Amino acid sequence: MSNHLVAPSILAADFANLEREVKMINNSQADWIHVDVMDGTFVPNFSLGIPVVEAIKRHAKKPLDVHLMIVNPEHHVEAFRKAGADHISVHVEVCHHLQRNISQIKSLGCKAGVAINPHTPIFDLENVIAELDLVIVMSVNPGFGGQKFLEHTFQKVAQLKELITQNKSGAKIEVDGGVSLQNSRRLLDVGVDILVAGNFVFNSDNPTETIRQLKDL
Repeated sequence: MSNHLVAPSILAADFANLEREVKMINNSQADWIHVDVMDGTFVPNFSLGIPVVEAIKRHAKKPLDVHLMIVNPEHHVEAFRKAGADHISVHVEVCHHLQRNISQIKSLGCKAGVAINPHTPIFDLENVIAELDLVIVMSVNPGFGGQKFLEHTFQKVAQLKELITQNKSGAKIEVDGGVSLQNSRRLLDVGVDILVAGNFVFNSDNPTETIRQLKDL
C-alpha cells in the first residue's frame, strides 16, 4: 500500500446539495478537495467561480486543491486564495511568464502547481520543475467530466517522474481525468502521488466506500 493522496473532484458533485457533498468528503478518507475552475475561453466550459469556492470552503475540513483552467490566471489567483484555496495550479499552455505565476502563487502562501494538457510535452516544465509543489497531468482533454482516460498518460507520468528526480524537485504528481480503480494501481506504480477522481466517486453507489477503495490501493 502506497502513501498516495485521493482528491475527489467537486465538479462532479450534486451542486443542489453542495454542503452535504463537502461533508461526505470531510468524513471520508479523502485527503484534498479538488476544485476545477473553467472560464469558457481556455476550455470549452464554465465552472465554479469565486462564490462557489467560498461556499465549499465554509464547510470543508480538507485542503482545497484549486485547478485554474483559465486565461490570465495572474489576475485572479489572489481572489481564489482569499476564497480559500490552499493549493493553486495554473496551466503551462496559457502562462507566458510561468516563473512569475509560480512566484505569485507562493507569495500568497499557497502551494504552487502547474497543469499540463495531454498534448503538451513534459519538457515544457524543465525550467520550473525545481520550484513546483505539484504537477497536474491531464489524462483527458480538459473541459468536461466523464471522459475516457488517455493511455499515453502512463508514459508521460514516467517521464515526469524522471524529470523530478533529475532536478531533485519535491513536486508531487497529480493525475486528473478518467481515474478509476481499473487504472489507479498502474498510475501509482509509475509514480503518481495524487489521484483526482470525479464521476468515478460521485456517480458510484457509495462515494465514501469508493474513496476508501482508491485510498487502499
